[in-house]
Amino acid sequence: MTHKPSREDATAPEWIKSSYSTPDGPDCVEVAAVPDHILVRDSKIPNGPRLALTPTTWATFLPYAAGR
Repeated sequence: MTHKPSREDATAPEWIKSSYSTPDGPDCVEVAAVPDHILVRDSKIPNGPRLALTPTTWATFLPYAAGR
């Protein structure tokens, strides 16, 4: 028997907005940590597409993004 959680018992990710995002700026990025992945989305489209990155990929990306 396999238990599939319903939407009611599923825990929603806790999204954190980038400190570089401003109320009047066009670029707003949010990230959330879930088991085995880091999710990235556009905060203006919360139900839109998301990137799912492994923690290793995220850790590799951060220094690159910080230099931009």
